[in-house]
Amino acid sequence: MIRAGTVDEISPESGEWLILDIGFSKNSPTCGFLENEKQPDVHHFSEAKKKICDFISKSKRPVNLMIEAPLSVAFNQKGNPTGRKIEKKNGKTRYWYCGPGCITMVAALYLVRAIVQIGASSEVRLFEGFVSFTKKGVRSNHLRDVKLLREVVEDRFAYHDAVIEANKLRMVDSDRLQSAFFVAGIDVGIPPIIMRNVEQ
Repeated sequence: MIRAGTVDEISPESGEWLILDIGFSKNSPTCGFLENEKQPDVHHFSEAKKKICDFISKSKRPVNLMIEAPLSVAFNQKGNPTGRKIEKKNGKTRYWYCGPGCITMVAALYLVRAIVQIGASSEVRLFEGFVSFTKKGVRSNHLRDVKLLREVVEDRFAYHDAVIEANKLRMVDSDRLQSAFFVAGIDVGIPPIIMRNVEQ
C-alpha cells in the first residue's frame, strides 16, 4: 500500500526513512539519497530507483519516502495549471508545471510507478520535500539538501515553520488540488510538504 503521509508521522520513530533529492539526467548522478541515519550519497536515477524498490520490498516496517519533487498539483477554476502557495516567494517562482519542477515530477512518477509494481507488503508513506529559493550563485548540492530535509524529520517541533499541511497549498480557495500521480491512475492523496531554504 502506498499513500500520503501525515504530519504526525514526521518523526524518526514512525518507520524507516528514505529521503531522495531526485534527478532525471541521462549521464550524470543527480539523485541525492539518504537512508535513515546513514551518510547520504549520490546516484543515477536508475540506481536510486533500484535501491529504493529493493529497500521497500525487504522492509518489515512502514517506509516513509520523502521525494524532493512536486507530489501534488493544482488547477484553477478554468481547469488550467496554477501554482501552489509554496511555489511563490518574494517575487520568485518554481511552479510544478514548468522547468525543474515538471522534470522532477516526471521522475517521481516513474519512481512511484515502480514502487507500486513491486507489490511490497510494507506500507509506503509519501512526503514531499522542497528545498528551493536558493541565493543567487549558490549551486545545487544534493547531499546538503537531503541533510536539510532529514533535520526536520529528526525534530519536527524545532522546525515547525518548515512543515506545510496539504490544506494550506491553495493559492485561492477555488483551486483544485490532487495527487501528481492521479494522471497515471495512482491516487495516493496529497502529502504534507517539508520546506527548507538553503540560508536556513
